[in-house]
Amino acid sequence: MIDLYTAATPNGFKISIALEEMGLEYRVHKLDFSSNEQKQPEFIAINPNGRIPAIIDRDNEDFVVFESGAILLYLAEKTGKLLPAEPKKRSQVIQWLMFQMSGVGPMMGQANVFFRYFPEKIPAAINRYQKEGRRLFEVMNTQLATNQYLAGDEYTIADIATWPWVRIHEWSGINMDGLTHLQRWLDELALRPACQKGIITPPPVEMSDEERAKQIQKMVTK
Repeated sequence: MIDLYTAATPNGFKISIALEEMGLEYRVHKLDFSSNEQKQPEFIAINPNGRIPAIIDRDNEDFVVFESGAILLYLAEKTGKLLPAEPKKRSQVIQWLMFQMSGVGPMMGQANVFFRYFPEKIPAAINRYQKEGRRLFEVMNTQLATNQYLAGDEYTIADIATWPWVRIHEWSGINMDGLTHLQRWLDELALRPACQKGIITPPPVEMSDEERAKQIQKMVTK
């Protein structure tokens, strides 16, 4: 049994998708950002950085793993799924996983903050992160022009890490115009049952865009 500590965010959805794809039994613990639950001592004891997601593997002496990329690698190695054993192919998957972790996630996250949530509109910051997000999309589009998936012909944890972010490109204000290969990949993964289940685990909080923006404004301006 895997205990998953998570919330309805792209980083959280990575792990719920992976658990569904790998067929692992898991139990969801949803953290409430509005009450700052991720910063409480109980969760800090699991992840000192106070961020979701994190897991506890009850079948491995209650082993704790935090950071979404590290969790994906741990689960792939635990199950032998979604990460090739052949060294070069394995490296390619890890390279694209790191591309998401160091590029797509941070740039889109900052685009979200400055485009949607920050109380003061700073055009230079909005343009910077949207432009860099678009550039990263173009890199993926080129890769997907000759590959079915990000790391080649196999669906892997690199795709799982990246898809939950790319699918919210409109929220980040990043357009997909002309990126036909990236759009093909986006649509194809949306048909996978594990992706469909993963992005509603946990269910998103029902609130308007304005209410959500106000809630996150409080978090990003603290």
